[in-house]
Amino acid sequence: MAERTFGAAVWGAGWVAGEHLRAYVRNPHTEVVAIGSRTREGARRKLAEVGLSPETCAVYDDLDALLADKRVQLVSICTPNFLHAEHAMRAAQAGKHLVIEKPPAITLESLHAMRDAVRRAGVRTIVSFVLRWNPLVRTIKALVDDGALGELVLARADYWHHLTPQEWPGYHWARTRAGGGSIMLAGGSHAVDAIRFLAGSEVVSVSARQGPVRPRSGYEWAGTSMALLELQNGALAEVSATVDAYLPYVFNLELLGDRGSMRGNRLFSEKLPGQTGWAEIPTILPDSGDVTHHPFQEEIDHFVDCLLAGREATPNLEDAVKTTEVCLAADLAATERRTVQLPLDG
Repeated sequence: MAERTFGAAVWGAGWVAGEHLRAYVRNPHTEVVAIGSRTREGARRKLAEVGLSPETCAVYDDLDALLADKRVQLVSICTPNFLHAEHAMRAAQAGKHLVIEKPPAITLESLHAMRDAVRRAGVRTIVSFVLRWNPLVRTIKALVDDGALGELVLARADYWHHLTPQEWPGYHWARTRAGGGSIMLAGGSHAVDAIRFLAGSEVVSVSARQGPVRPRSGYEWAGTSMALLELQNGALAEVSATVDAYLPYVFNLELLGDRGSMRGNRLFSEKLPGQTGWAEIPTILPDSGDVTHHPFQEEIDHFVDCLLAGREATPNLEDAVKTTEVCLAADLAATERRTVQLPLDG
């Protein structure tokens, strides 16, 4: 029996779309059959950038037309943040499996609407909190699961990224409240998701503060935010995100437990008898904001394996809703200067 191949399409032709396309090209069970964008010219440019032929890969400037292509079985939603929910819902209603760029939505209403649409459609999903496949993050997760840190006491994750219009093609829409949402949604969501993934415990309350809107940055929303998270397992976590500071890209990760601790790629644990200082683990760090550095191949491969096996991927939309609710709760907590309880839908 021939091995199954899925017809893959990418909707959106921006910065991250190329990584989705390349991952599909390299996966033996996917064939890129379509790409779409606001303009056919933009879609054709992305097609040429990746080295795909217009003879085998259709080009669309209309989402409904792309979804009507019977060869398409799964779709990557790579459009601007504020369009993810609408486009994902339309694709789900068309019966397509979904790879959804983060954040899946920037409002609670649209987040829950897309979750409900996916439930009704019965399609499978994965959301691109792609740092879950970074080797350092996977290493920390394995150590946590092995008991090397014991019970978690305190955790910290920071997303610090000085983005300029020259560095980020999506700046023109992401800088707006209506387009990007907030710093926690646009970038800090990676840090929130890392905390949830590594701690293995849900967030039950959020307190937060935001810095001022800084005209020099060009963003309509506050470019700096810090949140204190209370986890169900009793641990506390701190998450910060900024695009205001002038510095190279930084993604800090610290997990402190009662039997061991991780600070980035440095481990101190009772499982290493006689240890007198931090043991450094040589691995690939999440130390670049360039999308080419992110493990999209591993994400796509995981999703395709799950489709072949008929099981849910991690993080699917149900899981990603919880991360996004924490980000929305942090924005609400900062605006209203109060502690917000989770989940937001009760």
